[in-house]
Amino acid sequence: MLIASYNSSQMGDVLIVMLHEDMKNQKVEIKDNVVQISDADGNTKLGYNFFGLGEALGIKGSGQIKLDEQQIKLLNEVLKNAGFELLLEVDKSVDFVVGLVEEMVEHPDSDHLHITKTNIGNETLQIVCGASNIAEGQLVVVAKVGAMMPNGAIIWPGQLRGIKSDGMICSARELNLPNAPKKSGILVLSKDDFQKGQPFLLA
Repeated sequence: MLIASYNSSQMGDVLIVMLHEDMKNQKVEIKDNVVQISDADGNTKLGYNFFGLGEALGIKGSGQIKLDEQQIKLLNEVLKNAGFELLLEVDKSVDFVVGLVEEMVEHPDSDHLHITKTNIGNETLQIVCGASNIAEGQLVVVAKVGAMMPNGAIIWPGQLRGIKSDGMICSARELNLPNAPKKSGILVLSKDDFQKGQPFLLA
């Protein structure tokens, strides 16, 4: 998993690369223009901050950046020259996909949460959802683990009231879609226009 973001207007020329969910106790190591963040023991690399590489990487705009092979190659050269051992790999995974809600049961410890089995084409995910309009048989938009939402939030593996949840079933507002309804509820897609496993492209 590799999640990269860049926002020069807020943070300056800093590329943030996240490899793992944040941890309470961290170890920070700075070499040249690179900051490596690890767990307290240094065994799990949580991510890197790269300074001053925006122009060299050809980064334009702000928000999540999908790094290509050439950009990853440049970052690995920077890491190697700075004396860091870990090398980054290109992440070609699709973050947002169309899913089919195949099963849904009530959460045993909640009066509004539902436990779904949602098929995204190549696998079926267990996702806990609190939307009142969710139902079996719907086509929905799934933010997979590792996705960055338009508001900057990252989807990590988690639990809701003790039940494992791997991903998020999204509303139009959460996806920042044009003309999203103000009322709460997930986005339900037309079966004439979408099919399970299909990437869902954000505007």
